[in-house]
Amino acid sequence: MTDYTDPDGMPDDERMTDAEFRIVRDWLGLTGDWLAAHLNVSPRTVRHWEQGKYAIPDGVRLELERLEAQTGEFVGNAIAALLDVPEPGVLTYRTDTEYHTAHPEVPFPASWHRAAVARIAQEVPGLAIAYPRLEQR
Repeated sequence: MTDYTDPDGMPDDERMTDAEFRIVRDWLGLTGDWLAAHLNVSPRTVRHWEQGKYAIPDGVRLELERLEAQTGEFVGNAIAALLDVPEPGVLTYRTDTEYHTAHPEVPFPASWHRAAVARIAQEVPGLAIAYPRLEQR
């Protein structure tokens, strides 16, 4: 279990606000339940952070910054790979099961991938976005 404690003497004015926490979570396309599992806290704790009932530990802020950087790297690499493609296209996924079947190495949920693809689409003109075809039954 990771310990998300504050450094000694953590000033309140340097603490992540509840609004900042929610905006970053939404921007990353992460559900509260996924983030709770990732941080090894209860979903109720995440809700309380978002409602301002609990102060957000500095370690949680640092982990969100790490997730933002990881996501930014993914988005940047995808943009670089797609910019010179004549007809750029990407697949995204309806469900976590569908996403993890295609990409078992990625720990993020499908909602994260969809949010990342939206950011990629802002930078890649004419990007075609599709879901994988469902197998014929």
